[in-house]
Amino acid sequence: MNFLQRLRKDVQAVFDRDPAARNVAEVICCYPGLHAIWLHRIANFLWRNHLKLAARFVSHLSRLLTGIEIHPGADIGTGVFIDHGCGVVIGETAEVGDDVLLYQGVVLGGTSKNSGKRHPTLESNVEVGAGGILLGPITVGRGARVGAGSVVTQSIPPDTTAVGVPAQFSGEGTGTEASFNLDHADIPDPLGDAFDSLLKRQLELENTVSKLREELSDKSQDEEAIERGLEV
Repeated sequence: MNFLQRLRKDVQAVFDRDPAARNVAEVICCYPGLHAIWLHRIANFLWRNHLKLAARFVSHLSRLLTGIEIHPGADIGTGVFIDHGCGVVIGETAEVGDDVLLYQGVVLGGTSKNSGKRHPTLESNVEVGAGGILLGPITVGRGARVGAGSVVTQSIPPDTTAVGVPAQFSGEGTGTEASFNLDHADIPDPLGDAFDSLLKRQLELENTVSKLREELSDKSQDEEAIERGLEV
């Protein structure tokens, strides 16, 4: 894929995932997520050609203009869309695959000061909700989803949804195609389901205890009546 084809795919990614996008001119002029991706491509080119200071300057300029911080060493695929991207941080050794969707406040951060791989890898067609925090050299499998506000510190299998702090997994992902579901209300909640199950079980136990108490009370009254009859 040549440079122009990559740029076209970046623009098309906006139309594919943002119903508010109306025309190409608006997308090119008014989408900071797209600007951040394009400026990163320049910074990454400079970084790979050992012009580290120039690369960091372009990255710094991009952060000032867009509110999105992408280290020039990060590897960003094609068709990546950062929606309402203010506060997004992508670390130096992060890898983001093709057709990934990131919302505002997403952090692909590290947990180590050691050199080498220390940031997450997102495979193709991954979706990360607003405020999702992914830490360490973990891998988020193809088609996986991370719910808004979740904190992920371990790898996520493909086609899996991760929700919560720390994130819990369920086997309901987006599939291997880029068919993004923008409604986070549809994301399953494993912790909520567990609490619902516990509450249901508690109600069942309370009802059982209540019935046993009634049976014991009736039995006690019958025994008292029998005793009074024998005394008479």
